[in-house]
Amino acid sequence: MEISDELICLFSAEIETNGDSYVVEVPRREVETGSVQPGETHRVALIERSESDDTDDGGESTDDGPQPPVDQGEIRYVEVEDLGKQGDGIARVERGYVIIVPGAEVGERVKIEITEVKSNFAVGEIIEEDL
Repeated sequence: MEISDELICLFSAEIETNGDSYVVEVPRREVETGSVQPGETHRVALIERSESDDTDDGGESTDDGPQPPVDQGEIRYVEVEDLGKQGDGIARVERGYVIIVPGAEVGERVKIEITEVKSNFAVGEIIEEDL
């Protein structure tokens, strides 16, 4: 399957009935990470679910949504776009994925090493500043 470069988020959701229409709920994390905004109109693609989408070889559920676009130990060049509530720099990469960069300022381009990876954000340590 070919995936468009315009893809901004990917998640699994159930289609729910709401009166005379149907609703697909967008997970809160997609709005909080800046991938989508309430009140905006987006194109939605539906992909048929297969049996292999839900289980791995051990029979446990693996439907965790898309994997983070970064790996621990990876080196990245990022531009800090915003400051978080605790004053840490916030950079965004593919699909709006957030990287928290402690000690970085808005507008600063920095070389970072990814030190921690979670499903909806990562933390990067500054290796080189002002690129």
